[in-house]
Order: sequence, then structure tokens, then C-alpha cells
Amino acid sequence: MAFDSLSERLQGTIKKFSGQGRLTEKNMEDMLSEIRLALLEADVNYQVVKEFIAATKEKALGQDVLGSLKPGQVVVKIVHDELVTLLGTTVSEINYDRKPTIIMMVGLQGSGKTTTSGKIANLIAKKHGKRPLLVAADIYRPAAVDQLKTLGEQLNVPVYEKGTSQSAESIVEEALGYARENNNDVIIIDTAGRLHIDEPLMHELANIKEIAHPHEILLVVDALTGQDIVNVASSFNEQLGITGAVLTKLDGDSRGGGALSIRHITHVPIKFIGTGEKLDAIDLFYPDRMADRILGMGDVVSLVEKVQDVYDEKDTMKAFRKMQTGQFGLDDMLTQMHQIQKLGPLSGIMKMIPGMPKMPKIDDDESQRRLKVTESIIYSMTKEERRDPSIITLSRKQRIAKGCGKDIAEVNRLLKQFEESKKMMKKLGNLDPSTGMPMPGRSRKNPHVGNANRKKIRHKKKKR
Repeated sequence: MAFDSLSERLQGTIKKFSGQGRLTEKNMEDMLSEIRLALLEADVNYQVVKEFIAATKEKALGQDVLGSLKPGQVVVKIVHDELVTLLGTTVSEINYDRKPTIIMMVGLQGSGKTTTSGKIANLIAKKHGKRPLLVAADIYRPAAVDQLKTLGEQLNVPVYEKGTSQSAESIVEEALGYARENNNDVIIIDTAGRLHIDEPLMHELANIKEIAHPHEILLVVDALTGQDIVNVASSFNEQLGITGAVLTKLDGDSRGGGALSIRHITHVPIKFIGTGEKLDAIDLFYPDRMADRILGMGDVVSLVEKVQDVYDEKDTMKAFRKMQTGQFGLDDMLTQMHQIQKLGPLSGIMKMIPGMPKMPKIDDDESQRRLKVTESIIYSMTKEERRDPSIITLSRKQRIAKGCGKDIAEVNRLLKQFEESKKMMKKLGNLDPSTGMPMPGRSRKNPHVGNANRKKIRHKKKKR
């Protein structure tokens, strides 16, 4: 995550002072000094840092934190609340009641406008059941038109394009008429960018705004940009009146503090965040959840939502029943691994679980490599071997290893991993999938029969 370094520094600082018995004015000043340094090193705007520290100090003094027996808890609450205030306090969604809803995407070249346009189209089609139209209005970069067409094909979303022969203004004007004729209720205009802000770019964007009368003007900014992100956001806001920001590359390894400054400087909300390269890797921005993650408090709500979005309930229940009856095989294990993979990078998932951010960093590339190895080994097995790995002898292992280009040690490692998983599954098999609690009436003798039924069975045996 882009806020990793800031997150580590803030968590370290708070933990350091949490160990003290009482919070005095002296150690509070020391703590605020370290928080100030952490924010500045993370590229948060100086003025934003100054106001953040002043507000935190005022709130701490106002809540009688000095002398508190649990200073760490109180300070975490205050810093968390101030982060939420800095990030926006509430979720800002797009209003799709207006038809057609017109969204104009703006930003510098390389910020990810075209990909983000496709991601938003995909999100609103799936989540809101809309019929979006993508408009290729970047006539200066032929690759942008081709990229948008490719995205449209992948997402099954129509793209209105006229190549690079017409002006951007005329393309947008024609696209508006096309959308009305074809009942597209959301129009997403992908505009041109530059490596820097210049007069011709702003003049063209102002003309498109005048023609389209967009309901939303979303500024796409790269979270890796650093302090300059504030200057870019301010310029676009002054000249176009942006209604929101989209942060891309939040999964990247950067200081990310510039992104924290956007809302405070421009007074417009962050509406979406890009969380990866895949076309479904975009989320609404929740200020409170982001503050939780920065302070290492996890983000269970987002994790549950991700699970609900990607997990196939039928497949999961089928796997659960196999666990209960001892029929869980290697194909089932691989299916579950693929379901977990749909949630996104493993390191990102772990950060959503409270306490997990303090664990050693997970190498997502290594995790992907291990999954590929697992796939190749399992796909080199016969159906019988996948269903019942206990039949895999040394000669079978040699054949499997040769078939996938791995050595026997890799095959043994996978089989050991499966056996360990099976033991864990056996324990889970005695739990109710809907509650996570032990099944009522289960016993070791007959785990599938309740106490009342067992009495009936014994009674029948006596009669015979």
C-alpha cells in the first residue's frame, strides 16, 4: 500500500508512547514531534501537517488525556479521528439518478486516466446495473484510443471513438447524441493529458466541459507523484472546478503522503481508489477504513465485502460438505486457492485483518510463483490422484514431477501441505458454516447424527 512507510512510522510512534504509564505534557510533545516527522517524511504537505498536529494537540488537551492511565488508547483514538477528518469523514458516491450521468476524466499523462475510465465503467455496470459508454477523446495519443477500445472489448462496454482525425470537442458532441440514441445512462469521457499543465490542454478541457456539462469532473492522480500531487490538484481545480479525485497505484510502494493532502488543499472528496492492475481493482474511498489501515487496525468491513463479491457460495458450500465427509481432494484445495487469489494480493488482504499489518511483509510475487507451482503439479496428476492423494506412490511422484518439470521434493512439499490442510479442514468440518460454532448434537462416535437420533437407532437395534 502507498501508505506503508507512514503506517509503520505512526504505529511505531504510538506503540512507543503507549508503553508509558501516564501521558505527560513533555512526552506528548515528543510524540507529536515524531508524528510530525513521520507525516513530513511521507510527503504530506507542510501546511497540512502543521494543522493536523495543532488539531491533535488541541483535542488531546481538551479531552484531559494528560494523566490518563491508558494514554495509548486515547492517543490512537485522537490520531485516528484527525486522519478521518483529513481524508474526508464521509464516503462520496456519484449520483446516477441524472440521465445520462456524464463523467469527465482529467489528469496528467501517465496518471492512469484511460485504465481508470474502464475500471469505473466496469464497476458501475456490475454494481449499479448501468449501461455505460466510454468516449475516446484523447486524440493526441493514438495508443489511448486503442487502449480504450481494448478495455471496452474486455469489459463488454461500448466505446465511442473516431480515431485522431477529428477534434476532441466534436467527438464528445457526437458521443452525447450516440448515447441518447442507444440508451446509455452513463457517459465516461477519457480526455487528453500532458506531462505538465499547459494552456492548450486546459483550453481544450474547458471547451469539452462547456459542451458536455458533466455532472462529475474526476481528477485522476498517481499516488506515487509525491508533493507535486497537491500543485496538480490545485491547478485543475482552479481552472475546471473538479468534483472529486481518483487515486491510482495505491498498491504501489511509495510514501503516499501527497495523496493525504488532496482533500485538505482542494476541498473536494476522494471518490475512488485504484488498488491494483486488474480491471476490478477499484473501490469507493472510505476515509474511516483508510485511517484504520494506516494505524494498523485492519479493515474487516472491506475484507467481508470483497469476500462476498468474489466468493462462489455454491462452490464454497460444496467444498465444506466435502470437508465434513472426508472427500476433500487436491482439486478442491486448488479451487479454494483460486478463490482467495480473486481477493487480490495476499499482502493487501493481510492488512485488512486487525493485527496482521505488524507481521513480516509478504512477497506477493513469491506467493504467485508458489501458486503456479502448485497448479502445475496438480495438473500433472490423474483424476484419481487428485481425488485421493494417498494412492500416490514413489513411482507416481516421479511421473508427476517429470510431467510438470519439478523435482520430487516439490511434489512432497505439496502433498504435506495438503495433509496439513486436511487436518485443519477436519476440525472445521464440525463447525456450522453459517455460525462458525460447533454443530449441535455432534459426537465423536457418530458426527453426522444428533443425540435424539442416536437414541432412536439404539432403540431399533434392541427390538431386532
